[in-house]
Amino acid sequence: MIKHIYCWKYNLENFLLKKKFRWRNKNLSFKDSICFFGIPRFYFSSNAIVNIGENVTFISDNRYNMVGLFKPCTIQVNDNGILKIGDNSGFSSVSIYCSKEITIGSFVNCGGNVMIWDTDFHPLNYLSRRKHIENEILSSPITIGDDVFIGANSIILKGVKIGDRAIIGAGSIVTKNIPEDEIWAGNPAKFIKKVRT
Repeated sequence: MIKHIYCWKYNLENFLLKKKFRWRNKNLSFKDSICFFGIPRFYFSSNAIVNIGENVTFISDNRYNMVGLFKPCTIQVNDNGILKIGDNSGFSSVSIYCSKEITIGSFVNCGGNVMIWDTDFHPLNYLSRRKHIENEILSSPITIGDDVFIGANSIILKGVKIGDRAIIGAGSIVTKNIPEDEIWAGNPAKFIKKVRT
């Protein structure tokens, strides 16, 4: 009986979230197979473009993932930003901030609390930071290939390209490109070894 009520509540929550996101975000495109566990926070500019593929899962609640999630999934796409997420990818308490362009492939798995940011958020020059001169904030597109695994609490920074089937160790900070079929880890992330195929 409890399981039946729990499933009914989950299905209703999913249905209502999908309706809400479609109604509020005219430039958001996603399939009905998208799945929400808990309530995410999405912020899309009116001229942002967001495409989410089939069977994509967002986990925003500790009831559904016990790794120690700090917050709901949060995604912000700013003016003229483009976010694309491929099929069958999964995210737990992810933070995606897109000021320019972020492309995430298919079958990508992100561990708990992963952050993917294509911007520095603030100017590097201290005088510009005081005045928050926005046109001096550096941003650069991020591309994450297919079948990539990103370990919990990792940070993917602007301008990075991660090749297909790469693995990022937990707690890593990725500041440069990672070739396909390689394992990288650390702060900053460094090559560990090739992935055996």
